[in-house]
Amino acid sequence: MKLSIVATLYQSAPYINEFHERASASAKRMVGEDYEIVLVNDGSPDNSLDLAVRLTEQDSHVVVVDLSRNFGHHKAMMTGLAHAKGELVFLIDSDLEEEPEWLEAFAQQMKQDRCDVVYGVQERRKGNWFERWSGQWFYRFFKALTGLALPENVVTTRLMARRYVDALLCHQEREVFMAGLWHIIGFDQRPQVIKKHQTSETTYTFRRKMSLLVNSVTSFSNAPLVSIFYIGVAISLFALAYIVYLVTHWLFLAKPMSGWTSVMASIWLLGGMVISFIGVVGIYLSKIFSETKQRPYTIVRQIYAKQKD
Repeated sequence: MKLSIVATLYQSAPYINEFHERASASAKRMVGEDYEIVLVNDGSPDNSLDLAVRLTEQDSHVVVVDLSRNFGHHKAMMTGLAHAKGELVFLIDSDLEEEPEWLEAFAQQMKQDRCDVVYGVQERRKGNWFERWSGQWFYRFFKALTGLALPENVVTTRLMARRYVDALLCHQEREVFMAGLWHIIGFDQRPQVIKKHQTSETTYTFRRKMSLLVNSVTSFSNAPLVSIFYIGVAISLFALAYIVYLVTHWLFLAKPMSGWTSVMASIWLLGGMVISFIGVVGIYLSKIFSETKQRPYTIVRQIYAKQKD
């Protein structure tokens, strides 16, 4: 098979039929009838699954992978890629904020540049000022804490060669951060500037973005653990210098000192730091706990596909 188009479904009912029409048209212009459309239902609470299953009955190119519950966007994408069979794999969101017609432009660039991946980059991040600001600082914090300079303002949409997808699927993390995995795999990856539309409210709230930042940093760097050591050393040196100051003050000035304020401030400061440091260690321990159990990151309830004649 020459081409697989992979998309996830979550509250996607208003867009499925139009997405299918436009994606099918782009695929036919590119490879004729030698393609498939893999739709992964990530526990969508609306009737996205029913509409997608109806498409499998009408179009033999459509395959629906129904997950047993909602596992998250990134894990659903990995599941879709695992079920894709094409020599080229086009990953895209189904909400039409990213145009299926980009497939042809991406394929043309891949052919011209002879690269393994062409991915979309927003010229200007969509959303209000807070979405743009939080997105910008996400990448800055990630780079500062991990040393990995991820491309900023990337979108889900990307066209990938088979060998790149196979390398991506070799990663078996239970806590999946796709942007990081896309970057560390390597290969020849080229950006293409696109304009992303806004058809719905983002499901990535500030809380989810903070959770994603913590998960991504702890998945790709031990910097928080190392920083605990250096902060501990700095506090010890400061405490040693303060002890020298107190002893000198007592020996030469012989003046009684009122130390209640400094003692209480030190107790609260060190207590808070100790608790936060234990929390950082706890995050890493929880990730080790999750990885050692080797549970599947998604569970497929059923696969819907029409048998081709």
